[in-house]
Amino acid sequence: NIVQYIVVRSDLRSALSWPLGAVIAQSCHATAAVIHLNSEDADTVAYLNDLDNMHKVVLEAKDESALVKLSEKLKENEIKHKLWIEQPENIPTCIALKPYVKDTVHKYVKHLKLLKE
Repeated sequence: NIVQYIVVRSDLRSALSWPLGAVIAQSCHATAAVIHLNSEDADTVAYLNDLDNMHKVVLEAKDESALVKLSEKLKENEIKHKLWIEQPENIPTCIALKPYVKDTVHKYVKHLKLLKE
């Protein structure tokens, strides 16, 4: 049961008025980067070998502070992820975890809600 969690700042759309496409692009950037950085990891390989059954869960962090705090918690616990920082604005926008067996990482993201419009 391998899953990839993606955490996007919900305030990008609400407070900062980013268009939906720009927010989706942030998720795509972070996901591509973390897959590339962990391309030889066993869970990542297994995840990519079953392309038609990939499972992603997109969650929301309320703002930059919550996103950075989550990244720090993941680092402390050696959970591999990519904190995407949009350039040239230098704005942290989202986190993509590498694919993991759900039980390994769910405890770090279970407090977050699914991303909504």
